[in-house]
Amino acid sequence: MITYIVRRLIVAVFLLLVVSLITFGIFFLIPRLAGQSTYELASQYVGRNPSPAAVHAVERKLGFDQPLVVQYGRFVKGIVVGAHYDAGPDKTYCPPPCFGYSFRNQQPVWPMLMSNVPVTASLAIGAAVMWLVTGTAIGVLSALRRGTAFDRAAMGVALAGVSLPIFFTGLIALQLFSYNWAIFPNLHFVPFTQNPLEWARNLVLPWTTLAFLYAALYARLTRAGMLETMGEDYIRTARAKGLPERKVIVKHGLRPTLSPILTIFGMDLGLLLGGAVLTEFTFSLHGLGLFTILAIQNNDLPEILGVVMLTAFFVVIANLIVDILYAVVDPRVRY
Repeated sequence: MITYIVRRLIVAVFLLLVVSLITFGIFFLIPRLAGQSTYELASQYVGRNPSPAAVHAVERKLGFDQPLVVQYGRFVKGIVVGAHYDAGPDKTYCPPPCFGYSFRNQQPVWPMLMSNVPVTASLAIGAAVMWLVTGTAIGVLSALRRGTAFDRAAMGVALAGVSLPIFFTGLIALQLFSYNWAIFPNLHFVPFTQNPLEWARNLVLPWTTLAFLYAALYARLTRAGMLETMGEDYIRTARAKGLPERKVIVKHGLRPTLSPILTIFGMDLGLLLGGAVLTEFTFSLHGLGLFTILAIQNNDLPEILGVVMLTAFFVVIANLIVDILYAVVDPRVRY
């Protein structure tokens, strides 16, 4: 088991290097291949309507006139050991991990990302726990009560949850529970360390809105997997041996069904940690999603590059955790 975990850690590090290479290529190599000059590339680091002098200064400071191999080496070196940026009369040191320097905001990208991570992490993790528990439970109950009124009602609600976009359900939830009935008035983010109760109260509505979409999807997937698993020969054998029905359902029926669920859960959670754009925008939560929208609107390429790298990191780490959990859910992985 330890060997398996070490092997997956090595693969995760290799994947992060590949992601950094692909990300660098998307932002720096592909524009060159498309005919974009270094001046045009540097203009994306200055903001809107830059002066030619400012663009030439950034082009020289960031070394866009150097070979791409040298630029990629500086990019990776900045992530590992940090980098110095000439932001004006003084040089600014960007400590590791340095994902670039925003010349528009005159500060390194990494601290700005980290200031928004608590909001996105609180939203994503809370909603993930809610949709995983409720979606899986509803899917199991629907499979065990196939064809009943509960099954039809649950799958009907699940179909509505998958079909309705978050900005629609979020606005309806705000109108009903925040404005009309004032159950959750004046929603804003409160850090968990400052007041745990207020932290949870202000996130219940965003959690529920985000979890409604994903729980509906997970309920349908769990139901389909349970229906297939409960018809296997080993389930009939377990029942014939006299095992309790609860043990048959949980140990022999649910555990094989959880493998594909965990795979999708790792991808969904990793992507949401990179920014739940629609939910944050709907509820005015300033996390990585809203940070990304503002970076795109302001044409701030270093901030966009930082978000892409951080999102890729979350996805790789989430899949690493899922790979380790496979050994818990499916004992065959240990061998």
